[in-house]
Amino acid sequence: MLLFLSVLKAFSEVLALSLLGQGILYLVAGRSREQNFVYRMFSAVTRPVMRIARFIMPRFVLDRHIWLVAVLLVFVVWVVAGQQKLRLCMTQASDSPLCVELVKALKERRGETK
Repeated sequence: MLLFLSVLKAFSEVLALSLLGQGILYLVAGRSREQNFVYRMFSAVTRPVMRIARFIMPRFVLDRHIWLVAVLLVFVVWVVAGQQKLRLCMTQASDSPLCVELVKALKERRGETK
C-alpha cells in the first residue's frame, strides 16, 4: 500500500507539472500551439485527467474551464496520497525505506530526538 501511495503521489506531481507546462505553452505559443510538438506531448499526458474532469463536471461547465477542475483534481489526489502515506508511515511502516526520511524530517520538525 505504501508503494502504491508513493507512486500515486509521484504520478500526480508529474501530471501537475505537465498541466503547468501546457498552460505556459498555451500562453506563449498562441494560436500555433496545436502544431507545437511539446504542447502536443503535454496534451497527451494530461488528456486522461482532462477527460475525467469533463466526465465529473455537469454539462453547463464550459470546456475552457475544465483545466481548472483538472488542476484541482490533481491537487486533491496529491494531498490525499501524501496524507495517507504520512499516516501509514507514522503508524505502521516507519522502518520502510520509503518512510525513513519522511519520519526523520517530521521528528526533526517536532524537535524530537531518536
